[in-house]
Amino acid sequence: MDKSQRNILIIIGVVVIIGCIFITLVGIGAVAYFLPLNRMVTIDTTNEAVISVEEIPTTTAGLPEDTPNPTEPFPSPESTEQELATDPVPAATASKTPVPIPGEIANQMDIIDSQVIELRNLQPNGFVTRNLITRDQLREKLESDFYEDYPPEEIEVDQLVFSVLGLLDRDFDISTFYQDLLGEQIAGQYDQKTKQMDVVQDVGFGGIERLTYAHEYTHALQDQNFDIENGLNYNSESCEQDSERCAAVQALLEGDAYLTEFEWVSNYASPQDWVDIQDWITEYESPVFDSAPAFLREDFTFPVNYGQIFVEYIYNRGGWEAVNDVYRNLPVSTEQILHPERYPEDQPVLIEIPDVSSLIGESWEEVDRGVMGEWSTYQILAHGADPEAQLSESESKSASDGWGGDQYIVYYDKQNGAIVFVLHTSWESVNDATQFYNAFQKHSTARFGAPSILQTDRVGWEHDAGYTELSTQDQFTTWVIAQNEQSAQQISSLIYNP
Repeated sequence: MDKSQRNILIIIGVVVIIGCIFITLVGIGAVAYFLPLNRMVTIDTTNEAVISVEEIPTTTAGLPEDTPNPTEPFPSPESTEQELATDPVPAATASKTPVPIPGEIANQMDIIDSQVIELRNLQPNGFVTRNLITRDQLREKLESDFYEDYPPEEIEVDQLVFSVLGLLDRDFDISTFYQDLLGEQIAGQYDQKTKQMDVVQDVGFGGIERLTYAHEYTHALQDQNFDIENGLNYNSESCEQDSERCAAVQALLEGDAYLTEFEWVSNYASPQDWVDIQDWITEYESPVFDSAPAFLREDFTFPVNYGQIFVEYIYNRGGWEAVNDVYRNLPVSTEQILHPERYPEDQPVLIEIPDVSSLIGESWEEVDRGVMGEWSTYQILAHGADPEAQLSESESKSASDGWGGDQYIVYYDKQNGAIVFVLHTSWESVNDATQFYNAFQKHSTARFGAPSILQTDRVGWEHDAGYTELSTQDQFTTWVIAQNEQSAQQISSLIYNP
């Protein structure tokens, strides 16, 4: 494959990845993986765009400086474009009347299945039903599920938390944004719970659709061999408890599927597929995604941008069997995805924040707790809503690189719509803690102005949302957002001296 073809595939990868993504945040899970939809979505936004959806929970681009670069395509296996000798695939549907797949398209799907099985070296042990559905029907289904899983009260809390953390403007409408994004063009979905592939009937089955089908069939093979929901413990309940781990698992799943898709198009794409792909690139537009705040755009692309590099790093050291072994010893943090050379030895430190509820009053309700992780720590510094407060990519990466473990808790007061936010982080060393402390001070001073408190181990800012303070002790930092300085200091004191 020549350099121009590889560049085209890279562009497509960055676009198709947006699909499979609609990152999961069960509860508000608000910091790292922002959406409590239990599905991964593939979004390509053009006149012939593709959105593929896997009914599985998720979660989040410049690359870290020490992350290996993607390699050239793998050696090509011998092509065996033969149809699978199987019974017709049964039809299932999201609507009441099943619509069978036309024979020509079904035959193409069977051929792609066999090609992906050979490339990925995973054997199927189940089946996937296929069904034709209109784009409007699929969009209505996704929107219905969206609002069922993400009620207005949770949306309101998310918007408040994101704005207080500086990731989104307070008036940014998350609900409208996702509704518009779902409507930007939809072409199909794979549902892991029903094992069903819905194919939108008002688009063709050309190069882009065939490429995306190869990606989605890889997810079906992952599910059949490793049991995504139960075997990988990748489900709503577990992701609510540990969204950082789920973000790492999602990156593994997407990186695997992207590399397989890359191999498929490198080995099996027809001349017409390449014409379709090139035409698609020429006509590509994504106004809704392009209009998203930087934080959301970066979070959308994390699983494949970094997951692909992680999986390729593993592959280069042992082939697909080494990748399969990762499913048996899963990555547990975004740090391991960002720095694949640290997998699996570098395990996060378990951090537990003591109960601070007695310090803030009875009107406050705990609405979320979890792990921020290296990725979201980087996001806050580099991709906040205020451009003036965004640190450079390199400075943000360096400041978050020494992450060792953390826990955050969010309290919400319904009476006044305010939050108390607490993040306690363990760093790899005192120098790492100091580096983050200095970077955060620079970021917050650009955001809020001159600090009201400035000491060697404590710095604080008064602002419209209350009071923000960062303190440090040994290899730890504690970030508190509270109503006033006294409350923040009480919380920090309890954490350091429980």
